[in-house]
Amino acid sequence: MDFLTDGSLSTGTLVLLAVSLFVALAFEFVNGFHDTANAVATVIYTNTLKPTHAVILSGVCNFVGVFVGGIAVAMAIVHLLPVDLLVEGGAGKGMAMVLALLLAAILWNLGTWYLGLPASSSHTLIGAILGVGLMHSAMRGDFGAGVNWDKAAHVGESLLASPIFGFAVAAGLLLLFRRIIRDRSVFEPPKDNEPPPRWIRTVLIGTCAGVSFAHGSNDGQKGVGLIMLILVGLIPGAFAIDEQASAEMVSGARESIATLRNGLDDSAGPHLDRVEAALAGAETGRDIAADDRWPLRQSILRIDEAVAEAGTPELRAAEAKLDPLTDYAPWWVIVAVALALGIGTTVGYERIVVTVGEKIGKSHLTYAQGMSAEIVAMSTIGVSSYLGLPVSTTHVLSSGIAGTMAAQKSGLQMKTVRNIALAWVLTLPAAMLLSAGLFWVFSQFV
Repeated sequence: MDFLTDGSLSTGTLVLLAVSLFVALAFEFVNGFHDTANAVATVIYTNTLKPTHAVILSGVCNFVGVFVGGIAVAMAIVHLLPVDLLVEGGAGKGMAMVLALLLAAILWNLGTWYLGLPASSSHTLIGAILGVGLMHSAMRGDFGAGVNWDKAAHVGESLLASPIFGFAVAAGLLLLFRRIIRDRSVFEPPKDNEPPPRWIRTVLIGTCAGVSFAHGSNDGQKGVGLIMLILVGLIPGAFAIDEQASAEMVSGARESIATLRNGLDDSAGPHLDRVEAALAGAETGRDIAADDRWPLRQSILRIDEAVAEAGTPELRAAEAKLDPLTDYAPWWVIVAVALALGIGTTVGYERIVVTVGEKIGKSHLTYAQGMSAEIVAMSTIGVSSYLGLPVSTTHVLSSGIAGTMAAQKSGLQMKTVRNIALAWVLTLPAAMLLSAGLFWVFSQFV
C-alpha cells in the first residue's frame, strides 16, 4: 500500500478514503450479525451447540469463505452499476454513489434487524444500486437509461427463485428423511438442554459451518466489490488496473484486440486504440503507466458494453481476456472484508435467531428439519457463489424452515411469514428510494 506513504494523496483524499472504507466495512459488519443468525439458529434450537460456540464457529467459517469465494459475485454486483457513472462520473460522483448505496443498505438492515425480521442483505444492496442508477439517469434527463437492466433481471431471477427452491427442496428432503431414517427421535423436538444423538450433532455442526462458509463466499464478495469501487474512484493510478496482472494476462489482453476489431463496429475503435497503446511495451500490469490506467479501465468498460450488445461467443471469449486487468481485488481488501464479516457474526444475532427458531413454525424445530433446511441452504448458496449469482442466505434458509414445517404439517405462524414476505417485497423499493435520495443529496456537494 505505497499510496499511503508516497505523498501522492492529499489530506482531503485520505480522509474521504478512510470514511468510505469505514462505511463499506460497517456494511459487512452489519451483514455479519444480520445474516449469520440464519446459520446458527438451527444448531442453537436443536441443542447442538451453545450460542457462543455456534457464533464463533460461524464467524470463523464466514472469514474463511470470503477467501475461497473468488470475486465472481463481486463483479456481478459491480456490473449492475451504470457504465456511464463508472466511466464519466469522476471521483466525486463515484464516492457519492458508493456512500449512498452503502448507507441505504446499512439503514435498512439495521431497521429490519431491530424488528427481528430476517430480511435479505442481498436484496437491500441490489435495490440500493438500482436506486443510485435510476437517480443518476434522472439527473441527466434520461430516466432509467443508465441501469444495466439485463444484468438486473438476471440477478433478480436468482433472488426470486432461490427462496422458492429452498421451500420446495427442504420440504422434499424432510419427506425423504422420513422414509429412510428409522430413528423416530430425529423427527421430534429436542428435550430441554439435551444434545442430539452424536451423528445428528455431527451433521448439524457440519451444515452450520457449511452455510456460514457459503455465506462468506457469497455475501463477502459484495463488500470486496464495493471497496474496489472506492479505491478505483479515489486512487485510479494505483487500483484502476491490477498491478499484479501476469505477463500471460497482459499478453492475452493484447492478443484479443485483433478479434475485437474485426467483430465490433467503428464506435469501439478509439477504445481499442487506447487499450492497444496502453499495453504496448508492457510485460506485466506493473509496467502499465500510472497515467494510462484510468483511461485503460474506461476503455475496457466501454468495450465490455459493446460486446454485451453484440453478444457473439467469439467476441465474449476475446473480451474475457481483458477482464483480468480490471476484475481483481488485492489480498488486504479480502482480509479486511473477511474480518468485518467474521467479527460482525459474533454480535447482535439474538433477535433474528429467535424469529427463525421460534416464530416461523407453530412447533419447535426438530433435528430433521434443521438438517433439511441447512443442507439446502448450504448447497444452494455454494452453487450460486460458484456461478457468480448473488442469492439471499436469509430467504433460502428461512423459506427452507417454512418448507419443512409445511411438510411435517406442524403449521406455520402466518403473522411471522407475512412479516417476512412483506420485508421481502418492500426491501427492493425501500432500498431504491433510500439510496436514490441519499445520492441526490451527496451529489449536490461534489
